[in-house]
Amino acid sequence: MNWRVRHSTLYRYTEPVDLATQQLHLSPRPLPHQRVLWDSLACTPEPTRISTATDHFGNRVTWLFLDRPHTRFEVVAESEVAVEFPPAPAVADTPAWEAVVEAAAGDAEAAEFTYPSPMLPEHVGARDYVAPSFPPGRPVLEGLLELKARIRREFSFRAGVTGISTTVTQILAQRAGVCQDFTHLMICGLRGLGLPARYVSGYIRTFTPPGQQRRLGSDQSHAWVGAWMGPGLGWVDLDPTNDLIVRDEHVVLGWGRDFSDISPLRGIILGGGRHSLEVGVDLLPPDEAAALLARS
Repeated sequence: MNWRVRHSTLYRYTEPVDLATQQLHLSPRPLPHQRVLWDSLACTPEPTRISTATDHFGNRVTWLFLDRPHTRFEVVAESEVAVEFPPAPAVADTPAWEAVVEAAAGDAEAAEFTYPSPMLPEHVGARDYVAPSFPPGRPVLEGLLELKARIRREFSFRAGVTGISTTVTQILAQRAGVCQDFTHLMICGLRGLGLPARYVSGYIRTFTPPGQQRRLGSDQSHAWVGAWMGPGLGWVDLDPTNDLIVRDEHVVLGWGRDFSDISPLRGIILGGGRHSLEVGVDLLPPDEAAALLARS
């Protein structure tokens, strides 16, 4: 499945920003199941300096430096991506979860995602929430599928009740939040059992209600869980917000230990005063994307 991605971010400041440096994770990650056919990045004002590299986790990252005063900063990232996630293994073909815990200790890549991270310290409550899905000897994927379904059933999707810094304690208490919150909860609990889990950032296709016209920017940034099945099976991506195994309606930007590793845009500025933020995302087949832009 081919997707055209457009992600716009606009900051407006009440006072001029004199200097700014911005770190961007806005380029889709090339993967065996995800080909980046093309991508572009447009910034206003134009940066004085741009550099690109890969970070510790292998994600594509861009740094911008701006040294001209500005009261408005906009970044538009566009790309076309061909996605073909492989099917998940059969539940019966996955090892017992205890065997995955044991194997992770000897795998450097997997082990890194078993430890606490800046936004996800050890949390007994998260571990205790996750534990009933993993009785002794249960195939690891069976436990993961039950867990993501339980999160979808027991937590309400409610925008505006949480923020970037919301803790797992708050999520468990209010039983409501957004994709970042449910992803953090699931990751934190799995790590509490010793199971490797990583935070995956990207996009998901959303659908316009019947009878309504699609608006430019109406899709969403999204987050989900990458779970390790052991050295023979590798990673499987699971979306607890929608109770899905990730397949062909998701696009991966990158992954890390938690949101702080893979924030789409993070910066340091001098000046600026108060600010407002507008974000718009479109994830559409190329022909639909062209038609939407023509109407707008």
